[in-house]
Amino acid sequence: MPPFPQDPVAGVLLAAGRSTRMGRPKQLEPLAGRPLVRHAAQALADGGHDTLLCVLPPGEVGEGVRAALAGLPFTFVVNPDPARGLASSFRVAAAALPAGLAANFALADMPLLSGAEHSALLAAFRDSGAPVVLAEYAGPGTEPVRAPPHLFRADLLRAVQDTPDADHGPRHLIRQHAAQAVTLTFPARLLLDVDTPEGLAQAQAILSAPAPD
Repeated sequence: MPPFPQDPVAGVLLAAGRSTRMGRPKQLEPLAGRPLVRHAAQALADGGHDTLLCVLPPGEVGEGVRAALAGLPFTFVVNPDPARGLASSFRVAAAALPAGLAANFALADMPLLSGAEHSALLAAFRDSGAPVVLAEYAGPGTEPVRAPPHLFRADLLRAVQDTPDADHGPRHLIRQHAAQAVTLTFPARLLLDVDTPEGLAQAQAILSAPAPD
């Protein structure tokens, strides 16, 4: 039994981005034999969440994302206005989740994360009783960079719906609960997010490299 009573946790994939820097729908770009979005989705599916939700863009791209995630146990919700930014996808997801579910929010364009990182966040949440569990990325001699996935307790999701468009995510909640938050540090190389053709090529090189002996 965990030392603290805990909410079940939804793994939430934010996949409604407009791909303005890529110039084409990055969610569906091929990467190591699979659509980019499938990598992040598989990591969430492998992470041990109680349920899975994906936030889609409207129209043809959203249908493409649905098809790319075929066989994975996601439910889907459409963000009707992705142009309002990432905060709008946080709000859509928080509104769609049933009461009583915590949420671990992940980005569709971070293909190097695996189920192990998500499992670590869930374990920290269950073991600590923290309202928020955050990820940061750091390497030797580098300053840590905070980035998703971030996990928020169920009672905070109504406040996630108050995230302003100007914010990349629910920073107001992170600030409010900073003293009680748990932060896990992951290797800096996992931070890669694919926003440009160059980023896609970098991810392809990493994922295609032979495994070390």
